[in-house]
Amino acid sequence: MAENVTPYKNQQATKKEQVATMFNNISKTYDFLNHFLSLGIDIIWRKKAIKELLKDKPQYILDVATGTGDFAFEALDILKPKKIIGVDISQGMLNIADEKIIKRSKSEVFEVRLGDSEKLLFDDDTFDAVTVAYGVRNFENLEKGVADMLRVLKPGGKAVILEFSKPKAFPIKQLYSFYFHYITPTIGKIFSKDASAYSYLPESVEAFPDGSRFTDLMEKVGYKNTKCRPLAFGICSIYTGVK
Repeated sequence: MAENVTPYKNQQATKKEQVATMFNNISKTYDFLNHFLSLGIDIIWRKKAIKELLKDKPQYILDVATGTGDFAFEALDILKPKKIIGVDISQGMLNIADEKIIKRSKSEVFEVRLGDSEKLLFDDDTFDAVTVAYGVRNFENLEKGVADMLRVLKPGGKAVILEFSKPKAFPIKQLYSFYFHYITPTIGKIFSKDASAYSYLPESVEAFPDGSRFTDLMEKVGYKNTKCRPLAFGICSIYTGVK
């Protein structure tokens, strides 16, 4: 099981509460820093993850840890579903998502709700697909969150999870580690004014059970046909599983 690292070391609040606070703090600069720190490659990764659902043609999608909605907007463009519902524990992030929804006139097909990924307020067998982009490593109880995503999937529905992973090959491993541990926190502090958030990022990636350990966890809670698809020398991975 993943080590439960938290954004703020001196707080007594739960990881869930700290993660919500962290994303509220960085919500206004989150999109800019995402694209800046990844040199825009995060957009390519999101599209690759969404295309895992092209053959399935899901019409009703749940986007967990939706944040400011970027993954869901890409899914709307690529998959053309009837409806996407995004849930997140950070109201600050959802406020940004709501602004985008209104600006892009997507209210009929995309809505966001404040919600806990480990206690999804939906009936069993509701969604054709469930997606998460860079969110599962922030779960307080990873197994519980992944299991609840399975619960709300329809039989035959697919989960697609995009998450950072740890490259193994030299010199990518060393370059990645240096960038994540030194460059990312420095730039994050300058632009977001929350140094803890961008120190937590490499710590949370380091603690996350990536690769086969994560697909094993998916299978443990009931997913079938699980797959792990590494991207960019293993910097990021797409995980899929079917109910």
